[in-house]
Amino acid sequence: MDQLALIIGLLLATVVAVGVGDRLRLPFPVLMLILAASLTFIPGFPEISISPELILPIFLPPLLFATAQRSSWAVFRVRWRTLLLLAVALVVVSTAVVAGAAWLLIPGIGIPAAIALGAMVAPPDPVAVESIAGRVHMPRRLITVLQSEGLFNDAAAVVIFQAAVAATVSGTEFSPDVALQFVLGAAIAVAVGIGMGWLTSLITRLVQSMVARSAVTLVVPFAAYILAEEVHASGVIAVVVTALEIQRHARPQDAAERVTRSAFWDVVELLVTGLAFGLVGLEVRQVVRDEGDGIVGMIGNAAVVCVLVFAVRFAWMAMMSGLARTQDSLRPTSAKEVLILTWCGMRGLATLALALALPLTVADGSPFPARSQLIVIACAVLLATLVLPGLTLPWLMRALKASGDGSEERDAARVLARRAQEAAIAALKANELMKELPPEKVALVKEKMTRLHAELLDGSIRNESVGELRQRGRELAIAVQTIALDAARQEVVAARNEPGVDPEVADRVLRQLDLRTMIMPE
Repeated sequence: MDQLALIIGLLLATVVAVGVGDRLRLPFPVLMLILAASLTFIPGFPEISISPELILPIFLPPLLFATAQRSSWAVFRVRWRTLLLLAVALVVVSTAVVAGAAWLLIPGIGIPAAIALGAMVAPPDPVAVESIAGRVHMPRRLITVLQSEGLFNDAAAVVIFQAAVAATVSGTEFSPDVALQFVLGAAIAVAVGIGMGWLTSLITRLVQSMVARSAVTLVVPFAAYILAEEVHASGVIAVVVTALEIQRHARPQDAAERVTRSAFWDVVELLVTGLAFGLVGLEVRQVVRDEGDGIVGMIGNAAVVCVLVFAVRFAWMAMMSGLARTQDSLRPTSAKEVLILTWCGMRGLATLALALALPLTVADGSPFPARSQLIVIACAVLLATLVLPGLTLPWLMRALKASGDGSEERDAARVLARRAQEAAIAALKANELMKELPPEKVALVKEKMTRLHAELLDGSIRNESVGELRQRGRELAIAVQTIALDAARQEVVAARNEPGVDPEVADRVLRQLDLRTMIMPE
């Protein structure tokens, strides 16, 4: 009962942290971590115990799914080089550098255990990045870089970690076959994700209840993750592909379902993020308490690894900045952007879960090499890369004058709104029902569709013309207007999957069209 009360308390604290964060302009996940860690100093505070094997399966699927829903296949088709450089190559380089430092600094650790440490601290957390970077008016292009990196880097880190731990436990050398394992696991995970996406689309077409159709999207991420892990594939990639496939199969006519699902996932993402970072805070404090005075002797090595993590990321971003620009590249274009992207390399759930998943002993029964020190270093990196940047990122953005003014998003929204309006007007011209309407109703419907571009941009939904339709024999006019809005939605849904179109901008325009459709009288 104490653990249930603690979970409910963390969920309530999440709501409070969101309010406080909005007032102080600070990210609420960092506030939750600090709050949870400080609570454990209270005498008699109840402890919560979650198996390390359950941390990733419980929290990663819904949070990855929520983030991936805001992307599209087109993003990854166009930006695959950037994705490989950040989500795979940077993870490998970070792992190698940290492993080398740990092998030199920690006596008797062995190369496989050092590689395990490198894999633990290598991947930035997509949940932390999404929750923190999105609240400081960061330019949309940089957020896209961080999102693309964060969706897949856990997969590479987990494969390296598992191979390193297996080598440590068995007493063998680290196998270079890990690259083949990653490629094979990724391929199987993509197949699992595509299958789950197709199955979800089938279910949503067969089930009549809108609530049930929204609820199935909460079950599917867990199912995809567990199924992929059971066949020794990447659960992370399976969840991301599932979300992308569900978005690819989205139907323009599902306006009410999209609005309902969006609200549902906003709540889920908020509460799960707050709970996850609250538990991270509790676990970090537990690690510090378990190590006691011994942690003092580990601070030096932890500080060195923290500095290396920042330095490697900075050097990598600087290297990418110097590369020749290609059509698909989202490389940083200035020293200012290099610094921002370096500062946003926040570690989180994956780092903590992998650290706590280290075995206690190896095959012969002896202790896992330097296990306590590895966990302390991993937690130090988590705190250094999450709390420090999380609290200072708003100040850094102001100091560098790098906050976006939203002009790029507004321009993109104007283009999509114009396309939606043109599609609606074209549908009116091609529709035979227009010939059956009196001239005054034809003029009224055309006027409404002509205003569509402006209304989609300012977010207003005017009801006065609907009232006029009610007074003038509404059936045909409403039918014609519905056809026009269907054409507009079809255009935006198609545009969402086009290269160069920002999925989040398309989603905002589509939401306005969905809301307009929902207020149409029946």
